[in-house]
Amino acid sequence: MLERRQIQRVVDLALDEDAPFGDLTSQTLVPADAIANARLVAREPGVLAGAEVFEIAMTTLDPSVEVTMHLADGDSFEAGTVLAEVVGAARAVLQAERVALNLVQRMSGIATLTRTYVEAVAGTGVRIADTRKTTPGLRALERHAVRCGGGHNHRFSLSDAVMAKDNHLAVIPDVTAALRQAADQLPHTTHIEVEVDRLDQIDAVLESGVVGTIMLDNFSLDDTRAGVVKIDGRALVDASGGITLDTVADIARTGVDVISVGALTHSVRALDLGLDIDVS
Repeated sequence: MLERRQIQRVVDLALDEDAPFGDLTSQTLVPADAIANARLVAREPGVLAGAEVFEIAMTTLDPSVEVTMHLADGDSFEAGTVLAEVVGAARAVLQAERVALNLVQRMSGIATLTRTYVEAVAGTGVRIADTRKTTPGLRALERHAVRCGGGHNHRFSLSDAVMAKDNHLAVIPDVTAALRQAADQLPHTTHIEVEVDRLDQIDAVLESGVVGTIMLDNFSLDDTRAGVVKIDGRALVDASGGITLDTVADIARTGVDVISVGALTHSVRALDLGLDIDVS
């Protein structure tokens, strides 16, 4: 769950970055007593993520600014929809505008793309999950956006679970023994996942008896099907590597349990939202 303190930390850093010594334009051109009436308007269809983020960004500089959200996170909308209204001191609204928009646009872009992937695999029972390929410092917000789009989160950080990837396996002489030793050292609640990039790596992983998930990385469709058969329910099967909207449905039909999609966060396009302001 996205916590307010996580949002506030990001917003504070972003506001300080954008106006380290104040907003010279607003301070010199906008009357101190001017009031802004603003509307957050969608320029294209999408899925909202970041309602609370937008509200916090808009009210941090001046808590008297009022934000009214008309949609909630996870809600779909069409172009032209008024997502929120903002009323308050014009200087504060104008100074916060870019930070608020940057965050809600990126988060809504992630939620919208995630929803598209989720809809592409509807009916298969497969989970669409994110990866750690997130923007440094924005992981909590971006992971929340994935959930808003109907996706699921992979491990949040390196501290949450064991995930042995190709570079780990490259320096481990005996994978089976190493996995068993790791399981002996870990709490029984810690999940262990291993990434393989060839079918012949699966047996050693299964032989350990301690792995909860096996990730098939960059497998062909035929090899993915073969991997699912070989694993035979002894671990969850996670498919990853170069997943696109053109391929995700076919991969889902191979029998995997999870499809991890780095593109949800690492190369997403920010959604086109605008803040229309009238000043009185």
